Amino acid sequence: QLVESGGGLVQAGDSMRLSCAASIESFTSYNMGWFRQAPGKEREFVAAIDWSGTNDYYGVSVKGRFFISRDNVEKMVYLQMNNLAPDDTAVYYCAGELNWGRLVADMAEFWGQGTQVTVSS
Repeated sequence: QLVESGGGLVQAGDSMRLSCAASIESFTSYNMGWFRQAPGKEREFVAAIDWSGTNDYYGVSVKGRFFISRDNVEKMVYLQMNNLAPDDTAVYYCAGELNWGRLVADMAEFWGQGTQVTVSS
């Protein structure tokens, strides 16, 4: 019920925007987030936004470079990624969860299939 898009291959320093289309009923009640998983590494929290779009929260490695937003009318979530670096290479997942704490703790109810982001140096 979550479908990510927008991944691909970019060069270091480039920007990219990921999109997540949600078909969750009561989407406007869900807190939404982005996670990523690089080869051989555990899944990592990237960003989260609350149901209203008022509050957001970022992982240390992306704070100041990545920005999460949502459109509750279109049922979309976005991740704007700026100044990308090779360490940002990973599969990026969209997630949705009613409980904020569970979302940022990687215990979301809904997950997308992921989209690959590759950053070359």
